[in-house]
Amino acid sequence: MSTDTQPESWVRGHGILLCDDLLFASRVLATARMQGCSLLWARDPATLLTWARQRPPTAVLLDLHHSQLALAQLLLELSSLCPSPPYCVAFGSHVDGERLESARRAGCHLVLPRSRFVAALDPHLQEWLDPTNPK
Repeated sequence: MSTDTQPESWVRGHGILLCDDLLFASRVLATARMQGCSLLWARDPATLLTWARQRPPTAVLLDLHHSQLALAQLLLELSSLCPSPPYCVAFGSHVDGERLESARRAGCHLVLPRSRFVAALDPHLQEWLDPTNPK
């Protein structure tokens, strides 16, 4: 599912959200739609990788509690598929500090508790997706 059907907007950057939570994904996609951002929703890692092969994303947003997520392997595959590594924003439960820390060690650029991710979405989503922003 894409919040943007106009490929020319991909020039500005686009992202892929990996999340298997329908309600949470809807919230993120609504924010993207309101901001005019191109964001695809992948419900599983295989779909994310298929889309990344077709059109390398400038950013990926990863739910660390996705039931099929093998984070280190996914990041390796993304880096091999994409000419420029996508900016990786990972989010998870604030009470699971070990999982958040392991995402940092795996190479995610930004790791946030879910509540801080939600708070950061509106002011930072365009920045995360912007291929010209050094972040």
